Amino acid sequence: MLADSPIPIARLATRSMSLETELKLELHPQDLPRLLAHPVLAARAPRRERLLNTYFDTSTLALRAQRMAVRERRVGRRTLLTVKTAGVSVGGLSRRGEWEAVSRPGAFDFAALVDDEALVQLLSGVAWQLVPVFRTDFARRTWLITHGAAQVELALDQGFIATGSQRQPILELELELLSGPVDALLDLAHTLALGPKGRAAEGLRLLPANRSKAERGYALFMGERAQPQKAAPLQLDPGMHPVQAFRAAALGCLSHLQANEGGVCQRGADGSPPDPEFVHQTRVALRRLRTGLRLFRPHLPQRFASHWAGEWKQLANQLGDARNWDVFATEWLPGLLSELAPDAASTGQVDDLLAWVGAERHAAGERAATALSDSAHALRLLAFTRGLLSLLPADPPPNTPWPEAGLARWAHATLRAGHAGLRREARMARRLGPEGRHELRIALKKLRYSQEFLGSLVAPRRLARSAAALVDAQALLGGLNDLSTAQGLLAHAPATLAPTIVAGLQAGLQQRLDTGLQALPAMEEALEQTSTPWR
Repeated sequence: MLADSPIPIARLATRSMSLETELKLELHPQDLPRLLAHPVLAARAPRRERLLNTYFDTSTLALRAQRMAVRERRVGRRTLLTVKTAGVSVGGLSRRGEWEAVSRPGAFDFAALVDDEALVQLLSGVAWQLVPVFRTDFARRTWLITHGAAQVELALDQGFIATGSQRQPILELELELLSGPVDALLDLAHTLALGPKGRAAEGLRLLPANRSKAERGYALFMGERAQPQKAAPLQLDPGMHPVQAFRAAALGCLSHLQANEGGVCQRGADGSPPDPEFVHQTRVALRRLRTGLRLFRPHLPQRFASHWAGEWKQLANQLGDARNWDVFATEWLPGLLSELAPDAASTGQVDDLLAWVGAERHAAGERAATALSDSAHALRLLAFTRGLLSLLPADPPPNTPWPEAGLARWAHATLRAGHAGLRREARMARRLGPEGRHELRIALKKLRYSQEFLGSLVAPRRLARSAAALVDAQALLGGLNDLSTAQGLLAHAPATLAPTIVAGLQAGLQQRLDTGLQALPAMEEALEQTSTPWR
């Protein structure tokens, strides 16, 4: 976990590892002039240099498998050899080990560079197999900034990554902490993102980036496209204070969010929409984050919890239309069209309907992409990460447990209460019908995500039984909700647009709804009678 205490950062030297702490931000090309006009940068002339870098690996990419990088950098007449090891990155803020020193081109003398004997043995064993994999070529402008109690090196890189005939542009800002508190990086980044006039409404699209140049270069070399990512399992220590547990959970949610939001903004070369799973996983990350804020709310500052619950809810709502159209277009519409009678409508009418659905889906996707790439989202990510890392209590000394009942006991009590609440909602749903089912679906999601957060603190077999029941119930209720949403989307179709087809689709959706509704009483009764798996 990234700490929020002051951390002295040494400059790189031969056989001396630096724990590099930096914040990486991607800049929209149109915002470059305004960034350079910012008073923080305009007040001093930058140092300028061109950096030519070659990244090496074995033919089997053994270093990549270890999440390491070996790089030769040419700066003027000098050649620098660099080794970087796996690190932690979230919200654009990363920390990793790094060794760097002057070297001769092609001389991989790791014993003279690295002071970690195990790492020296690993690298020396593959040194003879190292070949160029990709290169980066960029102009760097560097400023040395004093910001509060911190010394920060700010580097603006503009150029490209290349392998073979393929290229990707580079335009990013790196803030490296030389000395002082980590909070200073986020505060300086937020100051820059507000733009030269310091107004949120005129902010820069300066988005935190978790992928390094090396990670981007490997992906380009392998021809890999970004893939939707599910949330990683969360492992909590029973001795943690709930604030520490929340911080770990929220950082995981941020990683999940950032792993998917870029995919929402990228269309295919032919203009095709992105994989619908990107929007889905982005919304899941936001739901999990909001659940975490509710779950740990008694231990969080009231203003912090209320403000960020509202911020993340607003963003989730901005993505809702994109998800609704994705589900309708990819999960329901193909099957519904295949069930229509051959003489129900002409091919031209089907084409008109598909064109309308495609246009609505495209527009919703563009709105979602804008929400995730504009300056407001950049400021939101920076502000939340800063606030999250500043939450008290700070990490206690090692082996110092939470002095009250302990996180595990609190987790059991919290999940028992959530399970009891779910049974109450199931009873209400049986009496109230559709309105009650909506509340039941929300309760299911809350309890499911709460179990995912706290699952490492409870018995695995009991957790598995409970999780399976929740997933099945949520799938049924979620499917019914999707069908009702699809009916609402079709209700807004132009009156002259293939009315026969639209009527047939509505009938097909209603039939599926009726079938699903028949399964509800048994599911609700099962939830109502389910015993609490934690005693």
